Amino acid sequence: MFKQKQSKNAKIDTLIGAKTRINGDVEFTGGLHLDGFINGNVKGETGAGAFLSVSEQGCIEGSVTAPNVILNGVVKGDIEASDRVELGAKARVLGNVHYTIIETAVGAQINGKLIHRANPPSDPADRPSGAANSGTHQGEAGRKDRS
Repeated sequence: MFKQKQSKNAKIDTLIGAKTRINGDVEFTGGLHLDGFINGNVKGETGAGAFLSVSEQGCIEGSVTAPNVILNGVVKGDIEASDRVELGAKARVLGNVHYTIIETAVGAQINGKLIHRANPPSDPADRPSGAANSGTHQGEAGRKDRS
């Protein structure tokens, strides 16, 4: 199931092979698939729907920032995904995961915090009534005031 979704939606523009080691930061657009090792931060362009795919052999020692992350390897650092994170059965994260949507397979490991990022409506008219003119988020603080 997990691999089937990945192959249908994924268009790989850049491939980093299993015997490749990169020391330094990597910035990309489109699709980046990693079978090798990156010792540095990885950043995907936010507006272009970029995605990072890391295979079971792939490893990143640094932070990851990309709209979509499909992980089946190892990330030793924080993951910042503005759209979606998919963690396969062999995924290992040693850091915090910031996400809007997350999907985890049985066996995935996260040694850090899961931090949900609310996807704010782009049009103020789409906000719930009372929130359009409010400068605060209706979360835990809003509930305490009602008691």
